[in-house]
Amino acid sequence: MAEQECSTIMSMTIKAVIFDMDGTLVQYDGPFQSSWDAIGYAAGLKEQWDRLMEHYFPQRGLYWEWIDANAQLLKGLSAEKIYRAILPPPYTPGARETIAQLRKRYKLGILTGGLDYIARYICDDLGMDFYLANGLVVRDGVFTGECEKRVYMWSKDRHFVELCAREGLEPTEVCFVGDHLNDIPVMKIAGLAIAFAPKDPELIKVTAAYTDDFRQIPRLIEELALRHNQERHARL
Repeated sequence: MAEQECSTIMSMTIKAVIFDMDGTLVQYDGPFQSSWDAIGYAAGLKEQWDRLMEHYFPQRGLYWEWIDANAQLLKGLSAEKIYRAILPPPYTPGARETIAQLRKRYKLGILTGGLDYIARYICDDLGMDFYLANGLVVRDGVFTGECEKRVYMWSKDRHFVELCAREGLEPTEVCFVGDHLNDIPVMKIAGLAIAFAPKDPELIKVTAAYTDDFRQIPRLIEELALRHNQERHARL
């Protein structure tokens, strides 16, 4: 296990914990452990899906075009059949018991560029409170080739602020847990940030702590918040 506290603590009173989904709460196959990859692979489109990722991922300004292209590949396919193949999701080890522990004290949510169908399933299954995610339009049981665009991959900080406002929270009252470079803007404005199994060392520089063990997250939140309050009290 890699676990280490690593930067200035910004926590105040933590009222909610918001998680990234793909690569954090769930671990699907694919480059980003992504629900998008899971659905494309389940549809038998792995080769085309991976080509789109190679083309679009380096072009941060074309994220909407990327998910539009993914959606077009699914047009006319049975949604029920494909979703059935990828549910229940492959939860990160320790996720279920960790969420059960956290929900006794905090509101719990998901902010993801992944799929709302998966985020909704997780919230219902684990007893989480809210989510914000992208969607695929289904009509008469099949994918229409259209997207419901809600979370831009490289602008998650803006969507984080919107989600906090929707849920009656200040960003400083939230602990955010994520794993990838696109989570960094959120981590910089959340009250407390924890990197789970960080995919890039840059995450370690901007978070209060990091860990490879999901079960350590409740302890880290409590200890970091307590330390922050003690240090603030000592300065008074």
